[in-house]
Amino acid sequence: MAGHSKWANIQHRKGRQDEKRSASFSKIAKEITVSAKMGGGDAAFNPRLRLAIDKAKNVNMPKDKIDNAIKKGTGELEGVDYVEIRYEGYGISGAAVIVDCLTDNKTRTVADVRHAFNKYGGNLGTDGCVAFQFRHCGQLLFAPGTDEAALMDAAIEAGADDVLSNDDGSVEVITAPNDYMAVKEALAAAGFAAEYGGVTMKAENETQLTGDEAQRMQKLIDALDSLDDVQEVFTNVVMDDE
Repeated sequence: MAGHSKWANIQHRKGRQDEKRSASFSKIAKEITVSAKMGGGDAAFNPRLRLAIDKAKNVNMPKDKIDNAIKKGTGELEGVDYVEIRYEGYGISGAAVIVDCLTDNKTRTVADVRHAFNKYGGNLGTDGCVAFQFRHCGQLLFAPGTDEAALMDAAIEAGADDVLSNDDGSVEVITAPNDYMAVKEALAAAGFAAEYGGVTMKAENETQLTGDEAQRMQKLIDALDSLDDVQEVFTNVVMDDE
C-alpha cells in the first residue's frame, strides 16, 4: 500500500459520487425495483433490497420513491423490466474496469459503454477478461485513528471475513456480500460507524496511476458513471492525490 493513501482514494471517490446525488435517485430506484423483483419486497428477508434501501437513505431519497420502486418490483405498480448486464474492459495503461448495468435495452447499453471506452482511451473486453482480478465482497472503511484492536474484536463477533490495516492508518472490514448490512449494523451498535461502505468488486492487486494517466482514467470512469444504464463502475486503479 506504500505510495498512496487508501483513505484519500476512497474519500475522493465518495466525494465525486456525493456530487451526483440527485442524479443517483433513478439508478438506486432501478436497483430497488430489481432487488424486490428477485427477492421479494420485505427487506428483512432480502439482503440485496436491504442494501439498496440503505443506499437510498444515504442520499436522502424520499420514502415515497423508495416505496414506489419496491412496488414496481413486486408488481403492485407497473414498471419497466430491467435486466442485469456486466461489461469488462481496459482503461488507461491496461487498468481493469468492470461496469455493472441495469437496462431495458441491451443494444443501447453496449453501444453507450463501448463509446465511452473508445472515446476516453480504453477498450471494451470480453466476458471474464478482468473479473478474475476482483473479489465480490462487502467493504467497510474506517478512518485513520480508529481503535483497530477493538474494531477487530467487534468485526469478528459480527461475522466479518477479514480486517485489513492500511499504511495510511485506515482500517477495512471485509464481509461476504450478503452479510454486509448485518455486519455494518452490528459494528455501528458497537460504536464503530464506517465512513464509507458497500458491496463491491474489490481489486486483489491495484494499479497506481499518476499525473496525466490518472486524469485520463478519471475521465473514463466519469464518462461510464454518467451513463443512465450504468449502476456501478469498479476498477483496480488508485490515483495519487497530487
